[in-house]
Amino acid sequence: MEDTNFSFFINLQKVYYPLLFIMGVPANLFTFYMICFRNCGMSDSAVVYLSCLAVVDTFYLLWVILIDLTLTFWLVRPFWNSHPWCGILGIFQYGSLYSSSWIIVVFTIERYLVLKSAATRQHLSQARVTRMTCGGIIVLSHLVSVPIAWINNSTPVNTTTAEGANVTLIMCTYRDATYTTVLVGITTSLSIGIPIVLVIVFNYLIAYHLTRASQLFTKEERRVMRGRSARGMVRRTIILLSTVSAAFVILSLPRFVTYVILRTKYNREAFDRDDYSIPINVASDVANMLQNLNSTTNFLLYCVVSRRFRQELVRVVACKPRTRELGSLITHTTMKVFSIRKASSPPSVTARDPVAVVLTNIKYREKSWDGKN
Repeated sequence: MEDTNFSFFINLQKVYYPLLFIMGVPANLFTFYMICFRNCGMSDSAVVYLSCLAVVDTFYLLWVILIDLTLTFWLVRPFWNSHPWCGILGIFQYGSLYSSSWIIVVFTIERYLVLKSAATRQHLSQARVTRMTCGGIIVLSHLVSVPIAWINNSTPVNTTTAEGANVTLIMCTYRDATYTTVLVGITTSLSIGIPIVLVIVFNYLIAYHLTRASQLFTKEERRVMRGRSARGMVRRTIILLSTVSAAFVILSLPRFVTYVILRTKYNREAFDRDDYSIPINVASDVANMLQNLNSTTNFLLYCVVSRRFRQELVRVVACKPRTRELGSLITHTTMKVFSIRKASSPPSVTARDPVAVVLTNIKYREKSWDGKN
């Protein structure tokens, strides 16, 4: 009975990963089109960050989901198991994983700095700066991934085919060495562990800053700000970012925990990673399925969270032109960022951002109720 269950779990993965690739790539490419070429109510920096995220997630689906986890099940002699493709594939896989994780991290930090300082917002919110930042993340991620080429080694392995014949295949196997274990620990921390911690910390700081800012207004003022003008780009971007960050943490954390257990308690040559009678092997594969799902869910998250994204999606399906930008009256009266600082450093105002609302040395006053209105 157990063999039947384990066989079902293996067959489930054989179906799961091809479906993930078939559904994920079109979803990411369509998300890229929606963000870049339709008016979804996002700021310039958010457009760059989220479009880059869609691109790197697509490459992750190509290198990891298609080549490593799908075609390996169906091809007897995949060429990427031979030298030097075994190491090169690892560079591309971890390069795309690093890029996806750190784009979310840097985007989260950027949103916090935007809320914290109006001067920082004017610099970081420029599309040119954001494009350079994303390009630097992608290049640096692949450079840091170069040592991954020495984690695996192309070695001949004796195996039995489905027809019962004994054959020798060149397989890309894990290199059992001390430096490999250290390298795996570093890469796991850089790709999952540290990003999760930073995303949680800065999302908490964003929530704390917004809560503190809202407490400085009266109930009537908050009701006015929650109206049409308050639903600006910054607010929509923060909601999208919080949703993407939460999905990243929830889907990636199990993989980090199981991988740490595998590379500490069970990190020995005699351990059979394909033995599903061992609970950690099942848990690790399930966690891996969840983490890989993270590269395909952003389109659904945008549809659920963003009203403007849904509206523009309906216009695309109906073959209607993109929504025009709001008129100048609304644009010039929208309060985009509430920053708290001293009056000695007034914000600079530019043509692109004509209105900057800054809370300066606010004093609390008690209003007496005299029965009149």
